[in-house]
Amino acid sequence: MDEPAAPGMTVAAVASATGYSAQQIRDLERLGVLGRAVRAANGYRQFAEEHVRDLHAYRDLSYAVGPVAARDTMTTIRRLALAEAAALVCDLPAQLNQERAQALAARAALQAIQTEASIEDGPRETDAMTITELSGALGLRPSTLRFWEDAGLLRPERIATRAGTARRYHLDDIRAARIAVALRAAGYRIPDVRNALAAISELGAVDEPLVVLNRRLAAIGKRAVALIRATATLADIIDDAAP
Repeated sequence: MDEPAAPGMTVAAVASATGYSAQQIRDLERLGVLGRAVRAANGYRQFAEEHVRDLHAYRDLSYAVGPVAARDTMTTIRRLALAEAAALVCDLPAQLNQERAQALAARAALQAIQTEASIEDGPRETDAMTITELSGALGLRPSTLRFWEDAGLLRPERIATRAGTARRYHLDDIRAARIAVALRAAGYRIPDVRNALAAISELGAVDEPLVVLNRRLAAIGKRAVALIRATATLADIIDDAAP
């Protein structure tokens, strides 16, 4: 265990103050996430309050943008010129803003579909669409609808034509396709979309995906607050590193 021979914080004290293990602290120092600890004459590390501050910032930043991006950011800003480091930090909210915009768009789409579902009497033949009509209405390629059919998201009717068969999408599939568009825009993977559509089919409502999206928006809000906290420390690091 590292014990200082002069006044300063031991690695154990920093671990106690931050919740990181002693080995994690040594690793983060080695990677450049933390500034170098002072070494006493006997070689033991002596940490300062700035290291505790930076570890708290790293935890918030990891929660906000992920550990890899957090590590890269805190390592890089120590090496960049002030203007470049500041620009890097200013770009950090972009990912969260994009995730929030996508989730809001998905929620709005699902709420619209929920409203439609509450006033519909049921599928009507006049609501049926061809693959060309549906793909055009949704802004998708027809090949995307075919892929979603292969993945089990859609089950259009097949009708005989002189050229062979053609797909005909009734109200249930039209609604499923719209939900799939909304969920895919919010970052859902195909298996997640399939599960959500199955739940909607069983429950006859879109409440479950809306609950998930509301939880995601709340989580994004918490990550944004963590990023705000971390940014203040990142500004201090940039100032300290500036010549």
